[in-house]
Amino acid sequence: MLTKRKKLTKKEIKEDKLVEFYYKVQNYIEENKNQVLMYAGALAIVVVAVIFYVNFRNSKNEEAGALLARVIDLYDQGSYLEAIEGKQGTNLVGLKKIVEDYGSTENGETAKIYLANAYSFLGQYEKAFELYKDYSGSNDIYKAAALAGQAGYFASKGEFEKAADLFKKAANVSEINPSRPDYLLRAGINYLKAGQKDEAKALFQIIKDDFKTSTAFAQVDRYFTELN
Repeated sequence: MLTKRKKLTKKEIKEDKLVEFYYKVQNYIEENKNQVLMYAGALAIVVVAVIFYVNFRNSKNEEAGALLARVIDLYDQGSYLEAIEGKQGTNLVGLKKIVEDYGSTENGETAKIYLANAYSFLGQYEKAFELYKDYSGSNDIYKAAALAGQAGYFASKGEFEKAADLFKKAANVSEINPSRPDYLLRAGINYLKAGQKDEAKALFQIIKDDFKTSTAFAQVDRYFTELN
């Protein structure tokens, strides 16, 4: 006598399908062993290459960080030319060389901002601008600094609206950037010079409302008087 076949649950159906899939894969590997081994070998080579590349990048970034730490004192002392070129016969490698050799690393990108600032302080604005524009690191503080550096370049050329837009963009990179109120102020000043008083007023008001302890707050009232 035939017994009624038990109805399979969803779980059992899934398990049956999994078992079926397992045996299909096993059969495929057995039938195509050489091809599978070739692909597995190629994948292993790619994985090893990626690991090597990541480790290489990390080591280069550490090297750049060590070199930057040595030369930053010269920059802080205002010895901008020496900071750019370094000191021959010593372990002080200049910012220019660090950027050339390590520019694709995060610390190399940081060196790019310091190098741009140094050129700017020496009046070499074109070189500074190109470096600011070329910054591609991930640090929000330096992203904002790069935008502000470009803004300063355009302001010096009398392109006030372009400068204002970039200062505003710099201010909006990060809300916790301590330079944010200064960027807002400089954006407002340049909008004012460009004749865009409503834009300027809106930014000045943000400073009045949100940054009461900043140096920008102490300066903003004088620019409010120019709006009338």
